[in-house]
Parts: sequence; structure tokens; C-alpha cells
Amino acid sequence: MVEKMKMVHIVTSASAKEEMLNSLRDIGVMHLAEKQSADREVSDRFQALSRTEMALKDYADPKQEQVSEILADDEFKKMYDGVQEAMDRKNALGQDISAANTEIDRISAWGDFSPEELKELKEAGYDFHFYRMGSKEFQALQAENDVRYIRLAPVDKQDAVAVFGTLPASIQASEFIPGDSSISELKQKIEDARKGIEDCDTTLKAASVYDASFKDQLLKMQNEVNYSSASATSQGDDDFVWISGYVPEVELDKIKTMAAEKKFAWAADDVADDDDQIPTKLRFNKVSKLIEPVFDILGVLPGYREQDVSLWFFLFFTLFFAMIIGDGGYGVLILLGTIALRVKQKEGSTVTFLLFVLSIATIIWGAVTGTWFGMESAMKVPLLKGLVIPSLATYPEYFGLTSNVTQNAIMKFSFSIGAIQMVLGSILSIKEKLPKKDLSWVASLGWAIAVVAMYLLALNLVIHENISLVPVFALIGVAFVLVLLFGGMSPDKTFGQGLKAGLANAFTDFLDTISCFGNVMSYIRLFAVGMAGVAISQSFNGIAAGMHGPLIILGVLVVLIGHALNIIMCFLSVVVHGVRLNVLEFSGQVGLEWTGLPYEPFKKLNK
Repeated sequence: MVEKMKMVHIVTSASAKEEMLNSLRDIGVMHLAEKQSADREVSDRFQALSRTEMALKDYADPKQEQVSEILADDEFKKMYDGVQEAMDRKNALGQDISAANTEIDRISAWGDFSPEELKELKEAGYDFHFYRMGSKEFQALQAENDVRYIRLAPVDKQDAVAVFGTLPASIQASEFIPGDSSISELKQKIEDARKGIEDCDTTLKAASVYDASFKDQLLKMQNEVNYSSASATSQGDDDFVWISGYVPEVELDKIKTMAAEKKFAWAADDVADDDDQIPTKLRFNKVSKLIEPVFDILGVLPGYREQDVSLWFFLFFTLFFAMIIGDGGYGVLILLGTIALRVKQKEGSTVTFLLFVLSIATIIWGAVTGTWFGMESAMKVPLLKGLVIPSLATYPEYFGLTSNVTQNAIMKFSFSIGAIQMVLGSILSIKEKLPKKDLSWVASLGWAIAVVAMYLLALNLVIHENISLVPVFALIGVAFVLVLLFGGMSPDKTFGQGLKAGLANAFTDFLDTISCFGNVMSYIRLFAVGMAGVAISQSFNGIAAGMHGPLIILGVLVVLIGHALNIIMCFLSVVVHGVRLNVLEFSGQVGLEWTGLPYEPFKKLNK
């Protein structure tokens, strides 16, 4: 369920600001309202530390053991300063190498001359300028009796000259400006810079083993950032300071006790009806908590005023996962991987428990369909064959059925699951609206009727079941009328206003009614994706089966790689299809938009 929130205000004297912030951080229950950004300097330090930690991962040697011991703050600062110095120096040396290579490219055509000798000539009164020009321009230069020059070796297939003084403006030429270093000197600079970079790399590799210390410092900096943000969020004047935030109603006693001990003034109000910044905190039970990792990965959360469908999300997600993976052998592999993960962990986690449930569900679905690594030979094992429900069998010929019969049965099962889930969504919507005396619950009832009608229509059109379409279209008509008349109702409107609003959406309701059929049909993906996975398994098995003799090793590789790719694609299908059915089709019937803001109380983080 969604925890009920209270808006809490705390006031104290200006001199006790730090005490107030520290006390709030210690109890860790207030989600700050209108949270401000942390001090720029603090944020920049955190970002710099984070970038450095990420950069050092490129220097880590997988064979070198990480140092688990956490460095003291002064030791870490010394090491961190050395890392920063090495990174800055490496960056500067890299720029020097780039500049030197660019200069070599510019002057290489003129040869490895000595800029120092040119400087000495200039000091002696010989001010030479260097040009390259075309043949016509060189002929014009030869005709100039007042110009003293020395012809040089051609540069880039053009004539090159060293002119004492400057070239007359009448002669078009490109002047070459010598640099401060010769090619040999530039190459030496590059070599020296590379050696310097190697020294920097040595320093950075040595620091890369202190990842645990970096994470410890990042945690401290994160807490400092949060504290700075809370300090900026608080308001005050010369005499008082105050701060406001959202606190779960069940946690109010902690605020009350803290305020009494510290002699702070405080008040708690109900959140405003028009407040759209209220955070959502879900209270899970032992079963629904298993879906929390999925919510975290997807980044979805119901809004504060929306329903918590965690339990239903979990139950249907488990079924969808099993049907999409679709193979009991894959379920066994997932189970073994989960057991290995659990053994490696010091204590169990929600993720491992979720994987246990999902893998067992997949094994069960694979057993009732007779799918074990896509091998038809599995049906020759009496135990595995005895677990199969014939109407759902992947290999129906072993049960005296045709593939058309079993495929229709699985499609009907998929449609039935979809209809049940969507009708359940409408029921949950009605349940939420009735206590609020919101007449739009009748429209939700209309959507439930529409789902049932579209389900029957899908069975008739897709599976060709003998269902009379007259009552089906009658149900669709009734559903459309209920949605049209009551879809605009709300507690803050009169019946007439709600009716007018509903009629104004007639065309949209018509399109939504049609799309309801598409929503029911979309559940066929459970059948289609599951069958696709089986077909891919069978294909790789067939390819490997044709390899004999010396090719048997290649056949084994084909099977291993093929099934590994198939498992990966199945997992992607779960995200694309299994999650979609919950987040879109089901949630649409509930009226759930997943607009929640995560509850992030101001507290001292420990991980």
C-alpha cells in the first residue's frame, strides 16, 4: 500500500540550525519539500571524486587484488592528490605530444633544420625569409635584380627559396615561418613525454587498487552534498530557522520525540489536495516485496494518489516471465545460477528470492508444456511426459493431438489471462472510486464489459470458436454508452457537468473502445514469443544434430552458443513484452500512470 504522508514543519532558533539538521538526518524520515541544490563547491568536489574513481577503473588490473582496507582520510587525501597530479600531468603531456606531432607535420617538408642557427644568422644581420611558390612566380623572382635569394630543395613539388629580407608584394608566394624546435628536438620531446606518461600510468595503476577507499569517500561526499542541500532548503531570518518536508504518518512519533528532546517547535498538517510533489513510499508485504527490484530497474512508481498494484504486478509478471522464457531447461539453468548467487552472498536478498520464484515458475510452465531445451526426445522420458498437460503440449503428436489444437489452446489461455488481468484492473478502479462517490466508476464497469466482449470477439476471429457475435456487439454497445455517459464524472462536478464532459469525449471514447480490442489481442504475444523461443532452440538443436565425427565439437559449441543467445533474447522479451502488459494494458485499466516521485528522506547514507 501507499504510505499516507503528512506535511511537517519544524522551527527553532537560528543558532540551532546545525543541531536541527543533524537531528533530522539522524532520524532519517523527512523528505524535504522544495529541495534546493547543494553548494556548488561541494557538488563539484563530489563530481571530481566520482570522475576520478571511474577513470581509475581503466587502469585496474583484473589479476591484481584490490585493497579492502579503507584508507584514513589523510592517507586518502595524499593518494588522491597524487592521482590528480598524475592525471593532470598525463593530460598536459598528451597535449604536448599532439602539438609536437602537428608541428612535425608542418615543418617536415622543409627538412630537419636548426632554428637556433637561423636565430644566430638573424642576430648577425642575415634576416632570411622562406617561401614556396609556383614555377611562374619563381621565373618572376629570377627577373627581379634587386632581390637576393638562395634556391632551396623543392617543397611539396613547389620551388622553395630563402630570401634575404622580404619578397616583393608583386610575387605571390606562401611564407614558411620556422618554429622554435627542430624535427629531432620535437621527436625527443615526444619520447620524453611518453616516458612521463608511463610514469603517470604507474601511479594511476597503483591507485586503482583502492576502489573500496574511493567508494568510502564517495559515500562521505554524498552525505556532505545531501547536508548542504538540506541547509540550502531550510529558511530563516535573524531569529529563527525552519524547514518543511513530507513524513510518513507512521513515522510521526520519531519527529515528536526528537522535537521534545531538542525543544524544537513542530506542526503536522495533511498534504494539500493540489500538491503534486508528494513522494510515494510503498509498504510491501512479504510476497509483493519481491517485485521491488523490478520497480527499481524500470524506475516506475505509482503516484501518491494512485493505487499500489505491487501484488498483482508480481503475480502476473511471474506468469508472463514463465510463458515468455517458456523452457523448463532454461528455468533449471536460472535456478542453478540463483543458487550459486545465493551461496556467494553472505545473506539473502530480494533479488535472489525473486529469481527463485521466477525460475521455479519457468520450470513448471516448461513441465506442463513439455519443453526442455527444445528437445523432442524429452517426451520419450516417462516422467517428463507425465507432467505435460496435453492441450498445452509443445509436441502434441505424443498425445494424439494436432499442433493446431494445442496452439489454439495456448492462444486461448493467453487471451484469457489478458481478459482476467484487464477486468481485474477495471475492478480495482471501481474499488478506488466507490468510497470517493465518484460516478465514473460506472465507466470503469463499462470498460470491464468491453474487455469481456472484445475477449469473446478475439476467440471468434482468431481461434474460430463458435460464439454468436450479436450479443458480443450488444455488449460493446452497452460498454460504449456507459463510458460515454459516465466517463466525465468526478466528485467535484454535478451530474450535468459530468454528462456534458463525457459527451464531449465521444470520438475519443469511440477510438478507445476500438483500441480495447487491440489491448486484448496484444496478449497473444505471450504465445508468439514463447513459440519463437522454442523454434529457435529446435533450430540450433537441428543444426548440431547434423554434425558427426570430428564436427561433433563444433556441434556442441553451436548448441551452447545458440541456447545462450536464446536465453538472452528471452530475457529481453520479458522486458519488452512481459513488463509492457503490466505497465500499459493492465495499468491503463486501473487508471495508473506511474507518476510517483520516490520517497528519499534526508538521512545519513551508509551504502
